[in-house]
Amino acid sequence: MTDLDQTPSDGLSPTSAARSELSEHSRTGMSAAALQRAITDHLRYSIGRPAAALRPVHYYRALALAVRDRMQDRRAASTQVSLDLGRKVTCYLSAEFLMGPQLGNNLLNLRMERDARAALAAMGQNYDEVLACEEEPGLGNGGLGRLAACYLDSLATLERPAIGYGIRYEFGIFDQEIHDGWQVEQTDNWLDSGNPWEIPKPDVNYLVKWGGHTERYTDDAGHERVRWVPGMMLKGVAYDTPIQGYGVNTCNVLTLWSARAVKSFALDAFNTGDYYKAVEDEVTSETVTKVLYPNDEPEAGKRLRLLQQHFFVSCSLQHVLHIMDDLADVSVQELPQRFALQLNDTHPSIGVAELMRLLVDERHLEWEDAWEITVATFGYTNHTLLPEALERWPLEMFAQSLPRHLEIIYEINRCFLDEVRARFPGDEDRLRRMSLIGEDGGKNVRMAHLATVGSHAINGVAALHSDLLKISVLKDFYEMWPERFSNKTNGVTPRRFVALANPGLRELLDRTIGDGWLTDLGRLRGLEQYVDDASFRQQWRDVKRSNKARLAAYIRSVTGVELKADWMFDIQVKRIHEYKRQHLNVLHIVTLYHRLKQNPGLSIPPRAFIFGGKAAPGYFIAKRIIKLINAVGQTINADPEVNRFLKVAFIPNFNVQNAHLIYPAADLSEQISTAGKEASGTGNMKFMMNGALTIGTLDGANVEMREEVGAENFFLFGLTVQEVEALKATGYRPADYIDANEELRAVLDLIGGGTFSNGDSEVFRPLVDNLRYDDPFLVLADYAAYVQCQDQVSAAWQDKDAWTKMSILNTARSGKFSSDRAIAEYCDDIWNVWPLTVKM
Repeated sequence: MTDLDQTPSDGLSPTSAARSELSEHSRTGMSAAALQRAITDHLRYSIGRPAAALRPVHYYRALALAVRDRMQDRRAASTQVSLDLGRKVTCYLSAEFLMGPQLGNNLLNLRMERDARAALAAMGQNYDEVLACEEEPGLGNGGLGRLAACYLDSLATLERPAIGYGIRYEFGIFDQEIHDGWQVEQTDNWLDSGNPWEIPKPDVNYLVKWGGHTERYTDDAGHERVRWVPGMMLKGVAYDTPIQGYGVNTCNVLTLWSARAVKSFALDAFNTGDYYKAVEDEVTSETVTKVLYPNDEPEAGKRLRLLQQHFFVSCSLQHVLHIMDDLADVSVQELPQRFALQLNDTHPSIGVAELMRLLVDERHLEWEDAWEITVATFGYTNHTLLPEALERWPLEMFAQSLPRHLEIIYEINRCFLDEVRARFPGDEDRLRRMSLIGEDGGKNVRMAHLATVGSHAINGVAALHSDLLKISVLKDFYEMWPERFSNKTNGVTPRRFVALANPGLRELLDRTIGDGWLTDLGRLRGLEQYVDDASFRQQWRDVKRSNKARLAAYIRSVTGVELKADWMFDIQVKRIHEYKRQHLNVLHIVTLYHRLKQNPGLSIPPRAFIFGGKAAPGYFIAKRIIKLINAVGQTINADPEVNRFLKVAFIPNFNVQNAHLIYPAADLSEQISTAGKEASGTGNMKFMMNGALTIGTLDGANVEMREEVGAENFFLFGLTVQEVEALKATGYRPADYIDANEELRAVLDLIGGGTFSNGDSEVFRPLVDNLRYDDPFLVLADYAAYVQCQDQVSAAWQDKDAWTKMSILNTARSGKFSSDRAIAEYCDDIWNVWPLTVKM
């Protein structure tokens, strides 16, 4: 017997095994026995490890492949049904898809969790230990990518045919480590051990052009045409990941593109000894999909980012047209009836020009016909009000990189501005503001303008955000086409962020109101009748305390900080950015520290302040904020006069995996961005679903969350959008707020004077000076209101029954914020993509 013959037995008797084989195939069977045989088969034939060398990671890969088989069976059926019936399909174009660990989520959606536990147990393996072996895909950074992943989940669950299109990044943005309080970036080599969920499709590949020049010529019919002669060509190869809906047979797909050289190896150069030249094209091409978010400060980084966006959009559009031609066998004229292409922010907006190129240059459509198809096919979701986040490409660089696209954009702009002149005659300022070519800081291509002009529907992602779009960054376009604008408030999937992340709460909800809430989150309203039930409130607290103990154990293991589960867990986890105002949170912590040091007899409700999030590698102030959080934490955690009441912990490398521990453990969710700066937020929704109370400003989706849960169950503070604008208009002076508030002055002096930096007054000088003399996000203007509101939080926390009632109501009234609701609105109002039931 060879080593491979010693693969673990499936544990079934011959008779029962034979009966099971007759009833269920090992590739598709849904029972524990069939799954166990599938794992055994994959250990033997796919993993190929001898029994003595098997580890939990091998069982993870084998189980993942077995689950993928079952999903792929549904994926093939879903594709065929869609093609047979000619149904319209959503194509969601996004530069990020923050998928998170997939095994647990896929087992949940297939309703196979118990079977997987049983199968692994029969093989001597621990289910949770096997799931922990999964590497998180480095395909996204924050809310934008996670939203895209939630939307793919909901599209499949609602049985709406869909394809996600993005980039198969070889490396994620970075793994974050904390050394001496500072963020240190390490390579996120998430593909190092392979990815069992993806299916390479080397035969699905497209050529992408770059650089070069254009030429005019006359075709055989006598029409003048344009030919793009590229300076470089690269090839995009598809990698498909099945996306399974919950409790249905619908399985959609995420198609990611990986860059390859057209010719991967120059044999002549190798034979003459020029080994670098032999692989030069391959190295250059594969750099395109090497890393999520290259440093785009230097021009080379900007050029690479533009190439990434053009690359994945071009491959995606060519693939859509291939489906039209070769699979659906319908005319390209029917594109808007067969596909809805959604631009997830400005990153894929080059698609407007690329689709025009494909239709006009390669399909030889007339310009007017091509433009009508393009506008009818595209929709655009705007995710930001920050001007710096609305992409603009330097004109000279754009011309060198995409010469044909620039010509197309000029022609789009000419036609568009003629339309503006006809509508608003004599308004030259309006023409300048609306032009696709900007003049500020040198000529540039305005990608948000291109996306807006080239789409039949434009939406914001929260009611406040959508209203602000209409009066700020897209005001002129709204006045031009008010009918194109709508709001689609973001949502998150309750399958991952409640059922998977919070199994204790899931069990309590199922036992109390049934499991229908998983696909109809509005049913959580049924919890309201239990808020006055003392027994139910105790069960609720027990679940929360268990989650807090679980998170405390994790924090102890990764940071060494000891937290007590009966303390309030006050949590702020999100990208580190000045407008998200983590430093306002720290000012409150230092305020409490100062009060305790000034008055040793003072007693306050014990609170654990927990942070997490990454700062962009080149973002100086954001990285100083991380250092400040850790420095304040180090001082407080070591001070016996203070650490009886306060602890501070920074969780490194915040991602979807540790978010499963964080959201369910929160008592208080910090959503404290400057009003008018956060488009929506999605972390706020995940906290709310898991029963956290929110302290926040009237910003983004906070406004709607407060409306849903009731003002009495939300801790509100801070300036409104209108007050922020009025204060800036009259000349904001941070010094006025320092002079008027002795406690604020003392807090800034403690930080600036070196109390938290071993006497070094230089470490935090840039951060303190930024607040004293500039304060672009009005931290000091909101400080007093924030501290006062936090005092109200502390008072409320001391009434456990009242706090528990508010916690229950936050979960009960979170139904609006399901991604199922959001996606249904997109499908019904913008995409016209309807449910398609797949029968197996």
